[in-house]
Amino acid sequence: MATNGDLGDLTERVRAFAVERSWEQFHTPKNLSMALAGEVGELLAELQWLTPEQSLAVMEDPELGPRVRAEIGDVMIYLTRLADVLDIDLAEAARDKLADSARRYTVEAAHGSAAKIRP
Repeated sequence: MATNGDLGDLTERVRAFAVERSWEQFHTPKNLSMALAGEVGELLAELQWLTPEQSLAVMEDPELGPRVRAEIGDVMIYLTRLADVLDIDLAEAARDKLADSARRYTVEAAHGSAAKIRP
């Protein structure tokens, strides 16, 4: 599981990767968001036609598991870079969102239900 230190290190490594290649000019929030969406689409494509049971066991598949892992890595890299460019602490943003969701989706109101609760 990632900690703040792990995310900080990843952010620095992804930033350095971009700087070494002079890619900062292309790393606008719009472009990074579009790239992130594309990578999420590639992840979805790997899982699209699997049954729920197959999707739960996907990492046991010697061919599909590594592809899913690589796509998740791509998603994380683009998300990390987008947060960096926007000066957002990714872990803090996730904690804040989780706290907001806990208020909106109380255990009593949401237990065992996938229904959307309006703000």
